[in-house]
Amino acid sequence: MKNLSKIIICFFIFNTSLSQKIPSVNIKTFEGKTVNTSSFENDGNPIIISFWALWCKNCIKELEAITEIYEEWQEETNVKVIAISIDDSRNSSKLKPFVNSKGWEFELYHDPNSDFKRALGVNSIPHTFLLNGKNIIVSEHIGYTDGQEEELYEKVLKLVN
Repeated sequence: MKNLSKIIICFFIFNTSLSQKIPSVNIKTFEGKTVNTSSFENDGNPIIISFWALWCKNCIKELEAITEIYEEWQEETNVKVIAISIDDSRNSSKLKPFVNSKGWEFELYHDPNSDFKRALGVNSIPHTFLLNGKNIIVSEHIGYTDGQEEELYEKVLKLVN
């Protein structure tokens, strides 16, 4: 029984980010404008926040997989994807050309000092959060495997139905 209580305590500590609002942190647009994360809005609809970097192959695979079906997702659920680059400031000039070459239609931001990343406890990427219509974190996953975007979409559907 003692081991079980340790497992439960660890589970709750690991999931402290769930069921809370995203923290208020200043990040940048790709044009260099400062935006506070508390201003993220989607008219009461779900938001997906994905942390990624230019050097992270799985991050790019996940965002490309979402890109292929994003328009359908938006039509069915009004979900919004916000992609947050954690690349350092040395790579900031590479971000916009890279994203343009991929055709990503997400809201895109840059967290060059990793302030937002730290505030959410992100250690590994890709790290993806799902927020409900009240901007409360209801789910998160770390890493990416093929098809995982469909699991994410199933969670979005549960929020809107």
